[in-house]
Amino acid sequence: MEPTVDLNADMGESFGPWVMGDDAALLDIVTSANIACGVHAGDWDVMAETMRRAVAGDVGIGAHPGFPDIQGFGRRRMILPHESLGNLVRYQVGAAQAMARAAGGEVRHVKLHGALSNMTSQDEAMARACYEAALSVAPDVIIMVLAGTKQQDAVRDLGCRVACEIFADRAYNDDATLVDRSQPGAVIHDAAKAGARMAEMVREGAIITESGKRIPTRIDTICLHGDTPTAVSIAGEVRRALTESGVRLKRFEGVPV
Repeated sequence: MEPTVDLNADMGESFGPWVMGDDAALLDIVTSANIACGVHAGDWDVMAETMRRAVAGDVGIGAHPGFPDIQGFGRRRMILPHESLGNLVRYQVGAAQAMARAAGGEVRHVKLHGALSNMTSQDEAMARACYEAALSVAPDVIIMVLAGTKQQDAVRDLGCRVACEIFADRAYNDDATLVDRSQPGAVIHDAAKAGARMAEMVREGAIITESGKRIPTRIDTICLHGDTPTAVSIAGEVRRALTESGVRLKRFEGVPV
């Protein structure tokens, strides 16, 4: 059977006149979009326009909730009680649902952003609080998790649909978490390198870390960050490399882990 994989990108991160990334170009390449919900980035107009473009391009819509940290772009860690954290996620998923429906679409998946994602990749209870909150307002939504981390552990007994994700433009530690952005080489800007490593990871069914370690994992979707200057070129090269290696791009269906 021909192997398939989804290609997703974080987007909808502009704010008023401040433009972040080239969402229109990315939407011509990816199969799923993780759209900011106006808390770590984006605003109601940006959400509406991004949702409209996604529907028009038949790109799967995802809610991308993060910490309330516009200035830090959601990349600064915050400590919140799990009850409050759940409400924060519900608030953002609800906004995404409303905007998607107004645009003629639906929210298919939920993916945590930035520091919230990094923290939950190491804290199963925190991840579970976020996912239970999302499912409480969107019971049929697909939960996108960082493959091989505590996020994946957190969804094992929730009975929900799941998509396991790896990153095209980020380096990995040996525990399958992402190398901190403060470290050299944490973010990959070379499109050719990104394409080749994604084709290799999908072919091997494993995350390949900076040390060369292979971590076998299910891979349903590949992410790149829409705010990086090379996002469009990386997306195009990853798509080309996958296609040339015999992998077809297709939206994930989401099955339990």
